[in-house]
Amino acid sequence: MKTYFRNTWLGIYTVLVGMKITFKHLFTPAVTIQYPEVKLKMPDRVRNRLYVNIDDCIGCDQCARACPVSCITIDTVKSIPGEDLGTTSNGKKKALWVTKFDIDIAKCCFCQLCVFPCPTECIYMTDVYEFSEYERERLVYKFSSLTEEEVNQKKLNLEKFQAEKEAQKAAAAAAAAAKPKPDAPAQPSAN
Repeated sequence: MKTYFRNTWLGIYTVLVGMKITFKHLFTPAVTIQYPEVKLKMPDRVRNRLYVNIDDCIGCDQCARACPVSCITIDTVKSIPGEDLGTTSNGKKKALWVTKFDIDIAKCCFCQLCVFPCPTECIYMTDVYEFSEYERERLVYKFSSLTEEEVNQKKLNLEKFQAEKEAQKAAAAAAAAAKPKPDAPAQPSAN
C-alpha cells in the first residue's frame, strides 16, 4: 500500500514539475521573429553577397587573382587615345574598358579575400543573404555595364588603332632605311 501512494505521489509530482516549466514559459515574451516579414539586423563586417560598383572598377584583375576558388572572371580592353573613360570616385584614372566582370556566387566561399586588394574599393560584401535560385546559371552575376555590341566595337577600335600604329612604325622604318647615310671620313692608318 505504501508503494501505491508513493508511486501516485511521484506521478503527481512529476506532472506538477512539468506544468511549472510550461507555465513559466507561457507568460514570458516570445523571442522568435516572423522571418519573411521581419529580419534580424546583420552584424557589422558580415560576409554575404558580393557587389561591384563597376563605375569605380579599373580592371586591374587583383580581386580575381586573390580569389581562392576562381569565381571572378574579368575581361578588359585597352582604351585608345582620345577615349575618355573618366575617373573613379577616389580619383584614379581609368585606362581599360571592363568588358566582362562576372562573379559566380555558386562557387564563392565568402572569404572576403577579393575585397582587400582592390585599389579603388569597388568590390565589397553586402548584407544581402537571400539569393537562392532555381537554375544554377542565374547565380552568375554580371556587373559589366557594356552591351555585347559595345564590347565588339571597343575591340574593333583597339585592333584598328594597333594596325595603324604598326603601319606608322613600318613607314618610319622604311623612311629611315631609304635615307642615304653620310660617308664616314677615312681613318688615317697607324704605321
